[in-house]
Amino acid sequence: MALPLTLWLVSFSALYGLHGLICATDWTLAPGPGGIVWGRLALLAGAALAVLEQLAVLVALRWTRLGPAPGFMHRATLTLAVAALIAAIWTSLPAAVLPICV
Repeated sequence: MALPLTLWLVSFSALYGLHGLICATDWTLAPGPGGIVWGRLALLAGAALAVLEQLAVLVALRWTRLGPAPGFMHRATLTLAVAALIAAIWTSLPAAVLPICV
């Protein structure tokens, strides 16, 4: 039941830790493919990974062999998985739309 939110917490911490590392080491100055700097690419990759892992957990929980038994626990776990997916999207969004280091 706690897996989706725990994964979100870990990915949130890792993404913003990566953000701090990028700003501290001037990855924002190194141009990457397509004119996008390496720091932005790393943040976008981390954000995509965070959302994809939440989608994978949600799909796995929908499969009856991996999820809890039908009933309240199943509905509660699916609800928390959807909430964690929304949280992953919401907290990853700044990586795509805001300036990296200000």
